[in-house]
Amino acid sequence: QVQLVESGGGLVQPGGSLRLACAASTTIFRIYAMGWYRQAPGKQRELVAVIASGGSPNYADSVKGRFTISRDNANKMVYLQMNNLKPEDTAVYYCNSHPPLRSPFTSWGQGTQVTISS
Repeated sequence: QVQLVESGGGLVQPGGSLRLACAASTTIFRIYAMGWYRQAPGKQRELVAVIASGGSPNYADSVKGRFTISRDNANKMVYLQMNNLKPEDTAVYYCNSHPPLRSPFTSWGQGTQVTISS
């Protein structure tokens, strides 16, 4: 089972930026597509961005042009650069395989809270 640890969240004003990081426990993650997901209070978890094992990204329409997903396979990291943040981006952000919970990514990490407020 691969462990994932998310970090980098915080409280920022609208228009601000954050960079989220996800650390994987094993380099085997490099062969999997990885995604960033978020869950706002009272809402279902949703996919925000995906990066293929080869590095090709895709984004939800709501974040296209504002968020950038990247990966560093050698250091077992996945990143999400978030710019021009909006209050509706407020959520707990998680990383996982894409599709999620694909073996050996059989559990969610603790997530990282992102709050956008003035």
